[in-house]
Amino acid sequence: MKAWVYKEYGNSQSVLKFETNVEVPSLREDQVLIKVVAAALNPIDFKRMLGAFSATDSPLPTIPGYDVAGVVEKVGSQVKKFKVGDEVYGDINEKALDHPKRNGSLAEYTAVEENLLALKPKNLSFVEAASLPLATETAYEGLERSAFSAGKSILVLGGAGGVGTMVIQLAKHVFGASKVAATSSTAKLDLLRSLGADLAIDYTKENIEDLPEKFDVVFDAVGQCDKALKAVKEGGRVVSIIGSVTPPASSFVLTSDGSMLEKLNPYLESGKVKAIIDPKGPFPFSQTLEAFSHLESSRATGKVVIHPIP
Repeated sequence: MKAWVYKEYGNSQSVLKFETNVEVPSLREDQVLIKVVAAALNPIDFKRMLGAFSATDSPLPTIPGYDVAGVVEKVGSQVKKFKVGDEVYGDINEKALDHPKRNGSLAEYTAVEENLLALKPKNLSFVEAASLPLATETAYEGLERSAFSAGKSILVLGGAGGVGTMVIQLAKHVFGASKVAATSSTAKLDLLRSLGADLAIDYTKENIEDLPEKFDVVFDAVGQCDKALKAVKEGGRVVSIIGSVTPPASSFVLTSDGSMLEKLNPYLESGKVKAIIDPKGPFPFSQTLEAFSHLESSRATGKVVIHPIP
């Protein structure tokens, strides 16, 4: 099969190579083989490629890619939820940093445990579906960990990124936030408002630590824990997905779970929660290096998606 592969750690532009003769991954009893239609990139993909968590990574060579949307080609003997021909999506690695798969989603085929997948909502394209799993599950898990619930207020640092765009929407439309505030650069403030932010803050002009109000929860998607702690109410929660944290803030690494996607499918099907695709994409499979370069620039809005594959 065709796939993007790296055999040593390093910068994507140096180590990631297109190969045409890669073995299709073998199937375990609890897995399905997916014919990949679209895949999304995440910062964890290029950090892994740089060797940031090499001590707990699977051995090289590696096909990158956590997020996938595609069609079930084959099912293992113990698979009960899916059948050949089903359209599915998910984050293929249960533990993001603990021996993630060597055969990721930037390939024609990938093998995935059925419990990590959900049926693709009928109204979503494969591109939209591929953009959702890791970011949506991270947003949902972070809100749950912070004990977020109806009537509470939240500030989202990095509201226009892959995770931030989902935190805004889930907080507002699923959890019932009383107020959602979020930060971005000037050009992306309208996007924040369109997703449900009541207060869109331009971080190039305003310091969040100087805001007159404090929030029940601060969700830090950019690695600014110290600032986040100054914007949270006394007794409130700060949850971070990047960088070092100072107590009482806490951080976590996502555990992928298809049932979380199933839980959110009604909101996706009704259009209350939307996939946000970076306007430069989707990138064709042949332009995967350009897609990584765009993601690494930290200028992406929403998710960087690769489609069609191959």
